[in-house]
Amino acid sequence: MNAHDEHRPRDEHDERNQHDEHEKRSEHQAHHGNGYGADVSTGTTVETGGNGEPAIPELVIISGMSGAGRSTAAKCLEDLGWFVVDNLPPALIPTMVELGARSQGNVARIAVVVDVRGRRFFDNLRESLADLDTKQVSHRIVFLESSDEALVRRFESVRRPHPLQGDGRITDGIAAERDLLRELRGDADLVIDTSSLNVHELRAKMDAQFAGGEEPELRATVMSFGYKYGLPVDADLVADCRFLPNPHWVPELRPFTGLNEEVSDYVFNQPGAKEFLNQYTELLQLIAAGYRREGKRYVTIAVGCTGGKHRSVAMSERLARRLAAEGVETVVVHRDMGRE
Repeated sequence: MNAHDEHRPRDEHDERNQHDEHEKRSEHQAHHGNGYGADVSTGTTVETGGNGEPAIPELVIISGMSGAGRSTAAKCLEDLGWFVVDNLPPALIPTMVELGARSQGNVARIAVVVDVRGRRFFDNLRESLADLDTKQVSHRIVFLESSDEALVRRFESVRRPHPLQGDGRITDGIAAERDLLRELRGDADLVIDTSSLNVHELRAKMDAQFAGGEEPELRATVMSFGYKYGLPVDADLVADCRFLPNPHWVPELRPFTGLNEEVSDYVFNQPGAKEFLNQYTELLQLIAAGYRREGKRYVTIAVGCTGGKHRSVAMSERLARRLAAEGVETVVVHRDMGRE
């Protein structure tokens, strides 16, 4: 099985196996709410405030395409100490939060996996989210995305049908699921494209977003990419560096990347490079302030050039340093570096 295959159908297979296993342990876990048939797993205990009042748990909703790595993301949060509930009917999410608030600090962080296996309940999700807003329960939505090609490859590798495939093809099921999840994807706080990620890289992305202590005001991922390999589907903002001369056409620079000092110096000695960095940083400061006001905690900034090797890499590194200096916790990812 290749690295991509670990995300999918095996993810869904693992989810169902976990569901069966937890059903067998239902008596042991009844006090966790397993009476609803949900697959529940717990991490470590997290203390709450000492004001004597029930603390409302932190809530993350994990959803996305079947085969994109939902169970891997959920397992990562479990390992970080979250109380994870798999396939909970969306109508019961507010109830789960209330139970967590009564747990005397034993359930301070809850992650709920919502997927098409509970599609008859899926229409209730928006009502549940509205209920949470009314009760001033902050929540984040993590959406796992992947390309059609990657999803088809993962399903075919384990010879299992898509949950919405019916009598049609795998691509029919994928199309139906995309349509079902389109609105939720638009509302997501964090979109992770797993098309080219293996299970370890996905876990690293989740760790980068959720590990650590105090929650920062805003986290940014600055991603370099090559236009010839396609736009990143999880990008919130896209900047184009192709207006700068390409170091690829300088023989002595061609073998190197934008991480190399000579390549970076070449890029930023070109007319407009420093001005672009300065003005784009100012624009991002304005956008970041708006994101904070709207409660958005994650942003992915994609910086592209032709091959994702020289200009976009150098610009991404400088941009990330600028954002970090402004107090934005920043992770740099070079998506296409090394593909040539």
